[in-house]
Amino acid sequence: MPGSSFGTLFRITTWGESHGRAVGVVLDGCPAELALTEYDIQKELDRRRPGQSRASTQRTEADRVEILSGIFEGKTTGTPISMLIWNRDADSASYDLLRNRPRPGHADYAYQMKYGLRDHRGGGRSSARETAGRVAAGAVAKKLLQHSGVEVAAFVTELGGIKSRTDSVDLAELRARVEANPIRCPDPNAAMRMMEQLDLVRQEGDSLGGMVTIIARGVPPGLGDPVFDKLDADLAKALMSLGAVKAVEIGAGIGCAGMRGSEMNDPLRMEGGKIGFEGNNAGGILGGISTGMDIVCRIAVKPTPSIAKKQHTVDLAAGMDAEIEIKGRHDPAIPPRMVPVAEAMVAIVLADHLLRQRMSRL
Repeated sequence: MPGSSFGTLFRITTWGESHGRAVGVVLDGCPAELALTEYDIQKELDRRRPGQSRASTQRTEADRVEILSGIFEGKTTGTPISMLIWNRDADSASYDLLRNRPRPGHADYAYQMKYGLRDHRGGGRSSARETAGRVAAGAVAKKLLQHSGVEVAAFVTELGGIKSRTDSVDLAELRARVEANPIRCPDPNAAMRMMEQLDLVRQEGDSLGGMVTIIARGVPPGLGDPVFDKLDADLAKALMSLGAVKAVEIGAGIGCAGMRGSEMNDPLRMEGGKIGFEGNNAGGILGGISTGMDIVCRIAVKPTPSIAKKQHTVDLAAGMDAEIEIKGRHDPAIPPRMVPVAEAMVAIVLADHLLRQRMSRL
């Protein structure tokens, strides 16, 4: 499986399966002398950790990280950083009936056709459990970005068709409001209605999809490498590599299809001796290169495919139609736990391009 690595200079390789002994990540390319401790990693993993509320799966993993290499006396050494997270609460018995019956909406059938063999326990590598390694690497990326004044924040803006209103422009305040409820929506009224609908849908044995918005602030102008390594292209790939994401928007996104050029364009102007823009329909990126404005991405996250409702499938061993009822512990909606994962992927891309930019000119 060669597709388990991502990045150019700041490069990650995730490993492990949902019901294997552990999951983790190897991060190569982090500069030396970056202050880093297990606490820096753990606080991000704790945000992704399952079993924290009724909005997530009840699998109770502690997700305690162990840094195995690349750190000496509290600082990075410039060598590969290897991080491990043990699987403690895997219950494979719930998946025995799925060995020959691919779950609708899951990667089961596609993996079987590609490899001729798959780990049916929790989906193996296709499980959201794989993202723990991404969040661990993203924590390092965030520390690196802090040195350049870059910060990243994500939040749920829609769940089950209920949309939120976001008026906060201060990212510290936004993050506080996001973490104040299990839905991770900064609009408390919308979050309450989302939770009520989620409870109802869970009782029906179903699930919900939604939207997550990611904002990166303080990104210097000039990041991104034309033609095929555009910053927005790499962000789109990073976010689309998340298993539940079906669409990515940057700036005005699909809305630009219904706009005129005079509406879409962001006029330039001088602000206190510096160049600025009157709007940000471009989402902070022009020609694949950052402009210095906020980078704004939105991702569409599909409903959790593991649902309790009876569904049609096939029995691969018997070669006949079959039905399936999925047991086990699953998120009734993915967007709330997607928030730290999406932040991590955006941070990894920005850290990579920040290092690449240092090599672009004398």
